Amino acid sequence: MHGVSAGPSTTARAAAGASVTGRAARAAAVRELPVKDSEEAWTPEELAEVRSELMAEVDRLTRQLDDATSSFSALVRSSAEGAGDDQVDHGATTAGREHEMTIANNARDLLEQTQRALVRMSSGVYGVCETCGGAVGKARLQAFPRVTLCMPCKSRGERR
Repeated sequence: MHGVSAGPSTTARAAAGASVTGRAARAAAVRELPVKDSEEAWTPEELAEVRSELMAEVDRLTRQLDDATSSFSALVRSSAEGAGDDQVDHGATTAGREHEMTIANNARDLLEQTQRALVRMSSGVYGVCETCGGAVGKARLQAFPRVTLCMPCKSRGERR
């Protein structure tokens, strides 16, 4: 795994009698997030911006999932009322249900990925490739904050 040295560990500083605040511990954790050799370490501001984007995405996706679930439920209820519908009406209703179900499933998947990214960020493994253990890359994470694979591992997976 490629990383940036954070200097003396928080434990070493505490043992030396240095006062370690929550802010200093967070800053040390930020410096320890893996980055590619060609990239600068994460700053607290950059990480806060990504976290903020992810949290906003959780809110947006939660609303989208609620809306799609409500729409799907309404379509299911209304299909029971259409006993005299012709085949075209029945087909349109079925297509509408499938569309709403697809939207709900996509929103659910994205919501899970986004929540997982926030958990990875909190646990200190944000930016670690789940396949090889190397750095995903800061630029890649800034563009796609949910990713969990570095480009070489992602490419290998897509070729299979």
